[in-house]
Amino acid sequence: MELLRVAVFLGLCLGACSCQAVVLSDSAGLGRGFDGIGGLSGGGATSRLLVNYAEPYRSQILDFLFKPNFGASLHILKVEIGGDAQTTDGTEPSHMHYENDENYFRGYEWWLMREAKRRNPNITLIGLPWAFPGWVGHGKSWPYDFPDITASYVVKWILGAKQYHDLDIHYVGIWNERNFDVKYIKLLRYTLDKSGLEGVRIIASDNLWQPITLSLLQDPELGGAVDVIGAHYPGTTTVKEALQTQKKLWSSEDYSSVNDEVGGGCWARILNQNYVNGFMTATISWNLVSSYYEDLPFARDGLMTAEEPWSGHYEVAPPIWITAHTTQFTQPGWSYLQTVGHLAQGGTYVALTDGKGSLTVVIETMTHDHSVCIRPPLPPFNVTSQNATFQLKGSFASIKELQVWRSQFNFKTKKPSFFQKLTPLTLVDGLFTLSVAEDEVYTLTTVTSGQKGSYPGSPPSARFPKQYKDNFDVRNPPFSEAPNFADQTGVFEYYLNLTDPGAHSFTLRQVLTERPITWVADADQTISVIGDHQWQNVTVSCDVFMESVKTGGVFIAARVDKGGQCVRSAQGVFFWVFADGTYKVTNDLAGQTVLAEGQSGTRAYGWHTLTLTVEGQHASGLLNGYPLWKNAVVLAPPNGWAALGTHSFELAQFDNFAVLAE
Repeated sequence: MELLRVAVFLGLCLGACSCQAVVLSDSAGLGRGFDGIGGLSGGGATSRLLVNYAEPYRSQILDFLFKPNFGASLHILKVEIGGDAQTTDGTEPSHMHYENDENYFRGYEWWLMREAKRRNPNITLIGLPWAFPGWVGHGKSWPYDFPDITASYVVKWILGAKQYHDLDIHYVGIWNERNFDVKYIKLLRYTLDKSGLEGVRIIASDNLWQPITLSLLQDPELGGAVDVIGAHYPGTTTVKEALQTQKKLWSSEDYSSVNDEVGGGCWARILNQNYVNGFMTATISWNLVSSYYEDLPFARDGLMTAEEPWSGHYEVAPPIWITAHTTQFTQPGWSYLQTVGHLAQGGTYVALTDGKGSLTVVIETMTHDHSVCIRPPLPPFNVTSQNATFQLKGSFASIKELQVWRSQFNFKTKKPSFFQKLTPLTLVDGLFTLSVAEDEVYTLTTVTSGQKGSYPGSPPSARFPKQYKDNFDVRNPPFSEAPNFADQTGVFEYYLNLTDPGAHSFTLRQVLTERPITWVADADQTISVIGDHQWQNVTVSCDVFMESVKTGGVFIAARVDKGGQCVRSAQGVFFWVFADGTYKVTNDLAGQTVLAEGQSGTRAYGWHTLTLTVEGQHASGLLNGYPLWKNAVVLAPPNGWAALGTHSFELAQFDNFAVLAE
């Protein structure tokens, strides 16, 4: 019936200037309930640099994301349940590195959820694991062969959120790259209920419409376990079987586009059309904020950009204000009207109500080339300027005035204007006509609390400091990660070294001893990058401590050219020392292209100082202040980050890191 009701209102307009009114009414009942608009932190490590911002800039960024009636005013925050694995732009630490280990203060997602809730106590919180520690699979690279273990692992995270941070997790997602596991979904529901978490709802498969929808129709027990069908990048469409389930339908991961004007156009189009075309009642952006090194994959694919904690610079991008067109004038619990659809000359409109007389109408007229998302491919369509006439009926017939907010992309003049408050619109007998041009977004609403928040401009953009040091001497670190280090495989955490209370009492330690279970190909080595990807001539030094006798190995590196899901193929200049008394210099993280090698005398359980200098096409290395090798020829890559890491998933410590770039 919903498809039929929408179709009734398609094509009513007869021309660009002469147009039959589109009726907006609740007389025949309402459409589906609205669940909100959100952002996704994780999948992975997309908020990594945000925590390192100094005040007041960090709080300003958070306000633009979460503060009601200010900026994006998000209704939903979805976070990664860290799994110790590379999940796109870095690794996020697990609350259980090992089976007998629990720690609910690792990482930054706890902090982010607290900050979001502090600004919006009603925010919906969602957790989703993209990866799992290796022990969950008991030696297998699949997390669902032992579903009771996996379910317990996830439920402990939800319980920890409440116990240690007073955070109520409302939904938990189930996602994997291959398929969904029916037995696991049922067992997760059972484990949640048994743990007193009956109110936590399950999103499945948090990936594709099929085959989960067919299984839900055929399996009543599975249907009872799943509350939301979540799709990733659905292209604003659903499938008939999903509608037949009568479940909530969400675009549980969407957008993933550069946050320029075209990215803003993508976001504007899908926020409306996910419901108009696909009856999806929530849309969640990957990602929340682009707060990772720009040369990692999917740069600037957040609702805004905050990638320079060293300078304090951040950018409030177009998607923030496009989000505000919906979020500042609706709330989860509102309902869509049945009267939503496409305008005669292209574009779409949606209307929502709180059921108590409030009404919000959002109109978008984004053209094809100015609203292309990174995925999926966008079929051709046309949009032209038009007069759109609307008639309010039912309980809305008595509305005399609507507040008006407008965004104009102005691609021709390159002078966009976002989220501007216009003169209120006066209605005559519930009728109004709006002249809408191409590439515009309008909100017409009875809600009067909207606001375009602002702060004085953030500091100027600046490159990463050319001289940087960190001795990791932090007695009570607010976060488990050292500032600006971006783990790409493995997990590097602050560590209190009780066996060496002297110069190395506080260190950075790689803590994983087993490969995690992940959909991304983690490197065979662990690595954390830092600095400026444009660095060419640079000296990197660090004290290193191996904890694996004979088999241990560690490195420092310069000119590292790749990270994220491409980390396995990273090239650069890698200076390794091993616990068997040897060293090696390689042109790649995998260690296949050897530039120099020989005896070093290095052993486990002793501190060694490594120094790597790369200048032009030559590199040299010092061990404990003395030359170990020199004049290794480096033809490529020409630039990249500094880095440190280990030869395998092994325990090792690092201290007194320093870098000097020209």
